[in-house]
Amino acid sequence: MARRSTTPTPQESDEDLIIRSATLADVAGVIALDEEVTGLLKPQYWRELFEHFGARRRDQRFFLVAGDPGRIDGFIIGEVRAWEFGSPPSGWVFAVQVRPRLRVRGLGSRLFAAVRARFRAAGVERVRTMVARDNAVIHAFFRSQGMMAGPFIELEMRLD
Repeated sequence: MARRSTTPTPQESDEDLIIRSATLADVAGVIALDEEVTGLLKPQYWRELFEHFGARRRDQRFFLVAGDPGRIDGFIIGEVRAWEFGSPPSGWVFAVQVRPRLRVRGLGSRLFAAVRARFRAAGVERVRTMVARDNAVIHAFFRSQGMMAGPFIELEMRLD
């Protein structure tokens, strides 16, 4: 079996990908992309996220994809949240993922710009996210977008 090149052909260029709101038909592609990137198959998780972020309150919740139904090359999910921990309304990014062979080509930046535009249209002035300390790739991505430490510190404890 021939190995597929990791370099996109001109018709696979991320510049040609349209960023749009996800549809139910896109969920299978999101599940496949997530499994490719994380090595974990989580179909129920992604179906529930689509139901929450993609199917309701589309003026405050955003599930955006880049690609065709069944083959998604990137996605970003965010929501306007207000007053948790005393915070005024802010846009929160919960997930962003780009097909590995398309990384550092601008698709993640285009997805982030698209969700920021939707947050601005919803009337918020800030965007926030959380990243795992050991996830250097996503941390570097958000820092490259101009994000920096915010006003909150996450605290946790084990329940055993």
